[in-house]
Amino acid sequence: MKKVLVIEDNDDIREGTVEVLTLAGYEAISAKNGKLGVEMALSSSPDIILCDIMMPELDGYGVLYLLSKNPKLASIPFIFMTAKAERADMRKGMEMGADDYLTKPFDDLELFNAIESRLKKKSQTVGFKAAPKDLHTIFSELKQKGKGRSFANKQVIYVENDEPGYLYFIKSGQVKTYKRFKDGRELSSNIYKDGDFFGYESLCCGVSYADNAATLTDTELLLIPKADFMDALFNHQEMATAFIELLSGNIRFKEEQMLKLAYFSVRKRVAEALVQLSRKFALAHEDSCTLKISRDDLAAFVGTASETVSRMLADFKEEKLIEKHGNAIYVVSIERLSNIKQ
Repeated sequence: MKKVLVIEDNDDIREGTVEVLTLAGYEAISAKNGKLGVEMALSSSPDIILCDIMMPELDGYGVLYLLSKNPKLASIPFIFMTAKAERADMRKGMEMGADDYLTKPFDDLELFNAIESRLKKKSQTVGFKAAPKDLHTIFSELKQKGKGRSFANKQVIYVENDEPGYLYFIKSGQVKTYKRFKDGRELSSNIYKDGDFFGYESLCCGVSYADNAATLTDTELLLIPKADFMDALFNHQEMATAFIELLSGNIRFKEEQMLKLAYFSVRKRVAEALVQLSRKFALAHEDSCTLKISRDDLAAFVGTASETVSRMLADFKEEKLIEKHGNAIYVVSIERLSNIKQ
């Protein structure tokens, strides 16, 4: 039985809340002002605290401040209750460390949902701390939950506005994500290789896909169900940190793409695209790389016409920066290509 401490100066609200919680199976205790509430929290160690803001002697902000300074009480979930719904009050409470906010009058369902969600989150956090795992182990366990699927070259994996259902892991092959415009033009947002995850942006944000995904070669994927991915994300800090870094990297990459589209010449953009792809696919410390990418896909990555890309590649070949081997592009020197001026 979970213990709930209700700190509220209004007798009717305090007694009514305690009665409802008791009927729902909680052990409900109460205090009629902030000072008594802090004393009761110290003596009874509740599992969660519901606290009014506007109270005599010590208001709700003061209660939260005092509890946050006590190591034994700081981790107890804290929910503010108030009749004042001004945004400034809500923001102040959250900035001080409150876990949730209930605006009076609230119904029983709102109350129970707020309490259960905070207790569940706390139990997940405690469970994680009790059994930490290294990132390699977490990823291995996560990939074991995926189902393998083969995709042919240029096969669509998902399209814009689809609801995300999986985290994708590339066992072998290459995948591009891209935007398609009404006039038929494409702009690639990223290219992924074996060992990469993709499709996690929409999963993490809880929104539909903002772009499309398709293969660049015959590809083997692992489709990891959304529920398994979200469970690992919430229960393992290492996992959350890793995907925060991936998301941050994607944001920086897209910012750089926008700046290059705005300020770089086409010649410089084509060179930069070849450099980026070479550094992604080249072995460590190698200054050369063979890229198997079509002119159309390279043009979509650069944000220009395929005819323009073909002219730039011809110029780079004459300058002995690249070689053409059938449908592949051999970058002679990544370093020299990166030094191309506007």
